[in-house]
Amino acid sequence: MIGVKRQTAKYVICDYVMSNIAWLLFNIVRFYMPVVASGYVELDNFLLSKNVLIGQLFMPLIMMMVYYLSGYYNITFFKSRLQELFTTVSSVLINTLILFFTALINDILPLRTDNYELIFILFALQFICIYSLRLTITTHATHKIHNREWYFNTLVIGCGKQALKLTKELNERTKSLGYNVVGYVDIGEGSTAKELPYTIYPNNDLATLCNKLNIKYIIVAIDDNRQIRLNAVINELYPLDRPIKMQSTVFHNLIGRVKLSNIYGQPLVDVSTCAISAGGRNMKRLVDIIVSAIALVIIAPIIAVFAVLIKRDSKGPVFYRQERIGYHHKPFYIYKLRTMYTNAESDGTPRLSSSDDDRITPIGKFMRKYRIDELPQFWNILKGDMSLVGPRPEREFYIKQIIEKAPYYALMYQIRPGLTSWGMVKYGYAQSVDEMIERLQYDIVYLENMSMLVDLKIIIHTVLTVVTGKGM
Repeated sequence: MIGVKRQTAKYVICDYVMSNIAWLLFNIVRFYMPVVASGYVELDNFLLSKNVLIGQLFMPLIMMMVYYLSGYYNITFFKSRLQELFTTVSSVLINTLILFFTALINDILPLRTDNYELIFILFALQFICIYSLRLTITTHATHKIHNREWYFNTLVIGCGKQALKLTKELNERTKSLGYNVVGYVDIGEGSTAKELPYTIYPNNDLATLCNKLNIKYIIVAIDDNRQIRLNAVINELYPLDRPIKMQSTVFHNLIGRVKLSNIYGQPLVDVSTCAISAGGRNMKRLVDIIVSAIALVIIAPIIAVFAVLIKRDSKGPVFYRQERIGYHHKPFYIYKLRTMYTNAESDGTPRLSSSDDDRITPIGKFMRKYRIDELPQFWNILKGDMSLVGPRPEREFYIKQIIEKAPYYALMYQIRPGLTSWGMVKYGYAQSVDEMIERLQYDIVYLENMSMLVDLKIIIHTVLTVVTGKGM
């Protein structure tokens, strides 16, 4: 067995070493190219020159940044060889263009064919160096997994016929898929205890159980006539922060999307990840960090002005925080400028607001109209609690009611909640649980079509909503 961090470190270290070698080899080739005038007679003098040494220090770091953003390191095991090839080609191509137009701009040659030759050599050296070691590591890991030398402790949710069928299929495979079943969780569907080969555990304190058994994957395998129990189970699984696999027939009851984790044996659907690629997720997070950091600097004077107005308008703190449920069903505190009188929920029962809510202060109505009260959430975005675009985070009190009617709400846990969303743009604030469910349909559409372009469109629509004062 090998740890995820150790395997990821192999890829990162090998990529960095090979990036250095590729850049060094390129400089050697460039020195001997007759069409490139380096100005040096000896190779060692050229390689030890100031510009080349600076390039040797920084160029591999630029390459590594591109490799990280490509999402290659997000998936450690179970890599698709074909996807690995495509990811490597695309990221190396991007690196080639970046390096050419930054470090090699002075080497642009009179003949276009010579420039193409220079670019091709840079691309070829990078690709050969990077892909050769990546393929070696991936092939070695796949071989170890298939031969059951490497495996991942897996907990099966369910202890009925489907759990037994899944276990037999995994154990009888000639080439292992890496799932080493170590136990089952009884969710009350009727046990086949005499036939199940491993221990059955009660459905309580799953977090402790997963830590005790060193669980790396969770597979939901419940009997067809007990699928209704999935609604409650799914909410317990996301906070465990482990990959969750399901039988495709079970997941189909939640939503029609089916993303297979393998094409062999019984189809398993990865319910813990969304449709956007690993590279897309990394880019989305990078944009979140950059935009939120800049926004916090720009909006600081605006917040200061409204802080004074809030204090003059009513008694109480300037900022208001409230617990919401976010990524993987983890609670966090969302921050807002206070728009209501203090003790607005003095009886302890959550209440949704409306445009004529008497709990809203005069200045609060103005801030809500232009969504100024949401500005402090850029801090939540910078921290990683939220994203610029994503489904709005709700309170657990309302989530329980939503899931009773729309169990597919659990899919919202796949991504970080957002400052704005397609649901907020098209529907706006919800004043009841039924309206929340109606708005949820837009968020489901977003989940299935996530991309940086879609995010940009939603942000533009949000800006127009704010400018025109249609926030309420």
